[in-house]
Amino acid sequence: MSKKIWVHAELSDGKITNVTFELLSKALDLAKEMGDGAEVEATLIGTGLDGEAGRLAEFGAKKIYAADDPRLKLYSPVTYAPILADLASTHSPEIYVFGATAAGSALGPTVAARLKTGIAAHCVDLQLNGEKKLKALVPSFGGKVIGEILCPGKIPQMASVKPGIFVKKEPALAPKAVEKVDLRTYAKLLDAKALEPVSAVRRPPSGLPLNEAQVVICGGFGVGSQENWNRLEELARLLGGAAAATRPAVDEGWTGEHTMVGTSGQSIRPKVYIGFGISGATHHICGMNESGVIVSVNRDEEAAIFQVSDFRVVGDGSVILSALLNAVKAEME
Repeated sequence: MSKKIWVHAELSDGKITNVTFELLSKALDLAKEMGDGAEVEATLIGTGLDGEAGRLAEFGAKKIYAADDPRLKLYSPVTYAPILADLASTHSPEIYVFGATAAGSALGPTVAARLKTGIAAHCVDLQLNGEKKLKALVPSFGGKVIGEILCPGKIPQMASVKPGIFVKKEPALAPKAVEKVDLRTYAKLLDAKALEPVSAVRRPPSGLPLNEAQVVICGGFGVGSQENWNRLEELARLLGGAAAATRPAVDEGWTGEHTMVGTSGQSIRPKVYIGFGISGATHHICGMNESGVIVSVNRDEEAAIFQVSDFRVVGDGSVILSALLNAVKAEME
């Protein structure tokens, strides 16, 4: 029997999220490396799933296990986790991966607990070791090192990965095979009212989303003040981009967590990344090192951020930020 790599497909407003397609692309690479006819399959829970199941097939899923019921329209770990755990127990995938989103970060570990296996959370890469077992790479010790996590004695080997870590490949146009999950055994669970989701409210951030911006201006603790941070945001707007931050800038209260880039925030791939006052801790670099052109400004000529930068500017970030902002304003007049 060929080995299987499963990807859980997450829905947002009834549509499959980008992180699902990113994970499918990575799963296809792992399946090819695993060999022996390894295949990629997907799980999907919700209602009215026929169209979205077809999209999963286009991106390489050979089979989709679809749990389709109006009572599953809104995400709830109380109902989703037992269904996914039972499916995994029945079909025995070798690897099972989830997006490390708000929902996936809760659902993945809940499924793992029911299966009595482990899960490596917020991974920055997924590889196979010499025995073709999953090797999950996770930042450790405040991002100073990348730890390797293995769970060789249990299946499925599970992991969650933040959106933006992997690159979504073009659709593979694979043949579609959708297996509808028989939900009759879950009737009591689905009808239970102990914990019932009532509605889902989305509050998109103002301005251009970070993951869509082609230009990102990022600031760290070295920005120095709220006043300088406001200049950084203005520069980002004038350049048609978005402002991003490291954890210290968020902790200072200059900006919100939605702007944070790194393993505890978002992963981005803009065409141009310009960083001011950023030391270059591993947990931040993991979120931006796939950017097209990286420009870094720091007064410390030994700053770690320079190791991944295409252009390095040694100097006072606040002074250079103000000069650059004035130059852009003058050019636009």
